[in-house]
Amino acid sequence: MDVERGQYANSTYDDEHTDAGAEHEALLPTCNSNNNNNNNNNDKAAIDSTPLKRLPTLTQPKFTILHLLVAFTVGISGCVLAQYVLCGPSCFGMKESTSTSGTDAFALANPDAGSTQIHAFPPPSPTNAFPSLFPTNVGYAGGTPTGAEPALIATAPQYPIHTGAAQLVKPETLGDKGNDKKKEKGDSWDLFKHWGNLAPWYSNERGTFGLDSGPGTPDTCRVTGLHFLHRHGARYPTAWASFGGPADFAGRLHKVADDWTAKGNLAFMNDWTYKLGEELLTPFGRQQLYDLGISMRLKYGFLLKNFTETNTIPVFRTESQDRMLHSALNFAIGFFGYPFEGQYQQSITIEADGFNNTLAPYDTCHNARHRPISDRGKWYVEQWANIYLNDTRERLQSQLEGYDLSVEDVYTMQQMCAYETVAIGYSKFCELFTQSEWEGFDYSLDLYFWYNSAFGSPVARVQGAGWVQEFIARLEHKPIAPHEHRFSTNSTLDDSEITFPLNQSLYVDATHEVVVLNILTALNLSSLAANGPLPYDHIPENQSFKVSQLAPFATNIQFQILECSSPSISGEQVRIIVNDAPVPLTGIRGCPSQADGLCPVDTFVKAQKEILEKTSWEWDCFGDYENVVGVGDEWETVTGDAPRPESDSRI
Repeated sequence: MDVERGQYANSTYDDEHTDAGAEHEALLPTCNSNNNNNNNNNDKAAIDSTPLKRLPTLTQPKFTILHLLVAFTVGISGCVLAQYVLCGPSCFGMKESTSTSGTDAFALANPDAGSTQIHAFPPPSPTNAFPSLFPTNVGYAGGTPTGAEPALIATAPQYPIHTGAAQLVKPETLGDKGNDKKKEKGDSWDLFKHWGNLAPWYSNERGTFGLDSGPGTPDTCRVTGLHFLHRHGARYPTAWASFGGPADFAGRLHKVADDWTAKGNLAFMNDWTYKLGEELLTPFGRQQLYDLGISMRLKYGFLLKNFTETNTIPVFRTESQDRMLHSALNFAIGFFGYPFEGQYQQSITIEADGFNNTLAPYDTCHNARHRPISDRGKWYVEQWANIYLNDTRERLQSQLEGYDLSVEDVYTMQQMCAYETVAIGYSKFCELFTQSEWEGFDYSLDLYFWYNSAFGSPVARVQGAGWVQEFIARLEHKPIAPHEHRFSTNSTLDDSEITFPLNQSLYVDATHEVVVLNILTALNLSSLAANGPLPYDHIPENQSFKVSQLAPFATNIQFQILECSSPSISGEQVRIIVNDAPVPLTGIRGCPSQADGLCPVDTFVKAQKEILEKTSWEWDCFGDYENVVGVGDEWETVTGDAPRPESDSRI
């Protein structure tokens, strides 16, 4: 009856408003009206043809108390017999508890514990999808006058600092029961800053890299250009992990779920399931890049005036991996607003074997994919994990029966904390570890990336060299000469001023954290390597290389181009700001020890060209030096260079 009333009311309304043709056409276009009318008619016919069913007449049953007692007794007996047949005497006994608390009774883990949950959205063929009936633009936009572009980097008295992650929840306590470290008011220690490359990006404090200077424009200088390099946002775990790996750990638990049970702080694992996908951006990761786009528009929006004056639009770059592409697009939505079509052009380079790509240089550098050379960090992480997690493993093992935890399992639990938090907002795994254990985890990732992607890697500089070469071309406003394509530059794209413009005031490139570290190494920012090589048996004091500061999720580097006019500093200058903290350029030959980290552009370019001349793509990427590098700490570098053959006269 309710449906029929609704149909009658709608029909009456339509009859009384047949003169609203303009509104109907704007809101419900008629381009597919025949199909939609057929669907609507079919739905209406199906409803109209459904007969009303009369409820059957109920009669009062006639049972005596004796009938009920007999039925009850027979039912109970049948249930007991069925249980005995199915599982024997164990159905009627209790598993002996080894709990020391008296309150933690052991029960085997849920058979689904450790299994993977997948919630695929959107459905592939939704039955109610009618795009023509839901246009994104129906006209009637109202007034749309624009205002002046923001220039916060130059006009505001203070620079906005990015802290915290508003959508993510931290644990209230850390560590095992009875030994929780409670956070006191005013305690500046932040768990989110101790996840290495898995940390959400945050503004580094003033002086982080040794300069008592902020990211704002120095006095007597004005920003004339920006080269902006950023990493993708928070993602699910990658398909392969050198050490650890959440998906593998979950699979091991699920395979033997019938054998183990957890108690105490680990009791949640009895019903825990694996909820992470693979490599895609998480909702929080999308937000990171959207917010980053907005923040950069507020700081540098005024640079867009240059494009209006030259009747051009910017070209930004990313590459083809899903998380990379969607990070770039979310950045664009934040920077330009929706829709962004017509406001910029997105260059998408290909990340795949055999394609030259400065944003993914490892695809054409053999040694960068040869694990004995490229994965040196694994050995250091294993040594360190066996030190800082040894007691932790024993503590957690005492709360888990039927499954033998390895140090790698415990390390993976720390990974799980970070990945679950940035994917689903909160993780119980975070509560399992103390502050010192989290500091150990953070350092493990410093070790891993120092030796795999930065100053301790034999293939770091050569991988970053291609992007540096492109940066020089942009600074000089000159294309890369054909004979100079000797790194990972792509001549198909870089030789065209349409796909690789040279006169923009604003450039934006999106890449991976490993490439960000490759580039910082190739630029010879030696202050970041001041206390290297990194030891595997302790955390050094005053550590100069911290991945959480350099390459967290959505990490970003501002290469500011400034025009200065003071007596001591004049002309065009370059400045490098990593997550809102300037970095000294004194490792670059000729760059002065300047308070704000400024270096004349011509001096900077000349020094970078000299470094590139000493970098060999052929040797570093294809040379046979595996036996020299070896496994362990017998061979070290602090410049990101491969060991040179004695015949190399360039060194």
